[in-house]
Order: sequence, then C-alpha cells, then structure tokens
Amino acid sequence: MSYVRLVNVTKRFGDVTAVDHLNYEIGKGECFSMLGPSGCGKTTTLRMVAGFEDLSDGEVWVGDRLLSSPKKNHYVPPEKRNFGMVFQAFAVWPHLSVYENVAFPLRIRKLDDKEIDQRTTDALKATNLLKAKDESPDFLSGGGKQRVALARALAINPDVMLLDEPLSSLDPHLREEMRFEIKDLQVKYGFSIIYVTHDQSEAMALSDRILVMKLGVVQQIDTPLNIYNHPANKFVFSFIGLSNFLAARQADGVITLPEGGAIPKSFLLPERLQGETNVSLASRPSEIDFTTMEDPEGLHGVVTRKAFLGEIVDYQIKIGEQFMRVQKSRRDEGPESGGACALHLLRPFWYAENE
Repeated sequence: MSYVRLVNVTKRFGDVTAVDHLNYEIGKGECFSMLGPSGCGKTTTLRMVAGFEDLSDGEVWVGDRLLSSPKKNHYVPPEKRNFGMVFQAFAVWPHLSVYENVAFPLRIRKLDDKEIDQRTTDALKATNLLKAKDESPDFLSGGGKQRVALARALAINPDVMLLDEPLSSLDPHLREEMRFEIKDLQVKYGFSIIYVTHDQSEAMALSDRILVMKLGVVQQIDTPLNIYNHPANKFVFSFIGLSNFLAARQADGVITLPEGGAIPKSFLLPERLQGETNVSLASRPSEIDFTTMEDPEGLHGVVTRKAFLGEIVDYQIKIGEQFMRVQKSRRDEGPESGGACALHLLRPFWYAENE
C-alpha cells in the first residue's frame, strides 16, 4: 500500500526544468533510493518532499495528508511534516553536547522534560552514542557526527526519513558500516526512507526499490536486482555496475567493428534494433569468460593490462581500436599481459548507439 506519493511533481528554475512530471509511490517501511549523476534533480526532489522547495506543479502526499499542491494553493511547512532529515554535511552544533544536539528539535516542539529525556535517550541508545552523550560532537569521528545527525532525526519519531548523500563525506570503511546501521534502524523502527545518492553500491545495498534519474526524468523504477539484470535503457546499464560498450555497425545482417573486424554471427541483434546502423554491444566485466581462440563465438582481442585487485583480477582487452574490461576471480587462470585472447560474453546487451 502506498504511503508517500508524488503526483506529476515538476520543478522549474526559469526556463530550466529540473524535475519533469515525476510520479512514484513509496510503501510504509520501504527504503526507496533516488539514484543518478549530479544535477539530475534528485536532491531538488527530496527538498520538495521535505517542504524546503516549492513545487512548480504536481502534488506531494503522505498517507491521506496532502502536503504540497500549487494548484490547490496548499502547503504544509517542513516543521509540520514530521520528517527526519539527514544531510550530507553533519550539521551538528559543537557548542552543544551530543545529548543536547539530539534533544534540540524536541525542545523546539515544547515537549515536557520527561518525554524529551526518554526520546533522546532511546535515540542515543539506537545509534550507540549513549556513552558520549555529555561530549561535544567535535570530539567524535565523522561516523560519530553522522550518528548524532541520525539520532536527532530519530528522536522526533519520524513518519519518513529523508537522507541526502549522508555518507559521501565518510571514508569507504565508515560508509559501508553506516549504510548497514541505517538499514538496521529502518527495520527496527519501521519508518520509510527516501535516500538520495549518486553511489550505486549504496543504493543497491540499502534499497527495496531504486529510481534512476537523468536530467530530471525517470529512467527506471524497480528492485536493485531487476535494475541490474534488466536495465531499461543504455543510460541505466551504464550507471548501475561496471559496464563495457563496444561500438559496432550493422549492414545486410552482418555486424562489424568500425575498423572492419567481424563480430561473431552468434551475436544476434534484438528485433527492435534491426533497422539501426550504429549499435552498441554492452556487457558487464564480471559476466565475461575467457574462451579458446578456436571458439566460433569468441570475440578476439589482446590483453593490454592485467591488474590484481585483491580477490579479483582486472583485465583490459583491446578489441580492434576499442577497449573492454574483464574481471575474474584471482583463482581463475587467465592470459598474461600482451597475450592474445578470446572472450565469451555470458549476457550481451544491445543498444542503439545514440540511445
């Protein structure tokens, strides 16, 4: 059952449309990520949901409550939406203790002292900050400061938690640790999450569903697995996971590389691309095997780089004048740098070159 609803939400800045007729629904207790490159409109959308940004058109609902509608001249201010908000910047006050940072929004709401103490203590326990409650946030690590921001948002018992790139300023180890802590808190408290990020690994790890955006327009909304396995278009394929694209040409049923090398006949174009001349053969580096040079389905190339990356070996393969990456387990035998090789693509995808 839908809980948060965006209906034809649009935002214009002068002649520029930052968000274009955005429609989606989020269920109660669902973690929903908005994923896309910088400037695609995801933060603007989050700010409209939070009430920090006016809509140019459309409506925002939570349950049966209308929050924003320009046509109906209706607007609920941010402080009355009962949303928790965690920003990219930690936004903690160094002159207040950790306890007072978390208690501050409750004091603004004029709750009684007993309830403030109960909610603040519960939020500090949930984020493992109780022992640091009397310290200044300045003495905490980056992860500790972000926990303070999370605890402050939790203390108000939010209906929805809005997170805008909350982990981007942390180091990789802390990012991984914090993403699972956020997921654990969501499961424990049952609130909905709208999570904005440009990091596809964060979105994949946290989300029940992901919205992929480009230039203010929805490209695909689906589960992480379906987006990875069944990307809606070339942009989604390129943005989710590592990707290879090999430019090719089709003429009279024969597919060739631009410089003239042939692509095996087993690489069949889907029917929707039969009329296209310039096409792209797409593949994931992890979904390519090395095969024998005699394999009629093999794509021939030369290894130009072989790099050990811990559990995987990353190969760069030159095919004609283009390059592809292949990633295999370090336990798998593979060709050496400078050697000829043949590739078998386990799941090839085809797109129009200008798609």
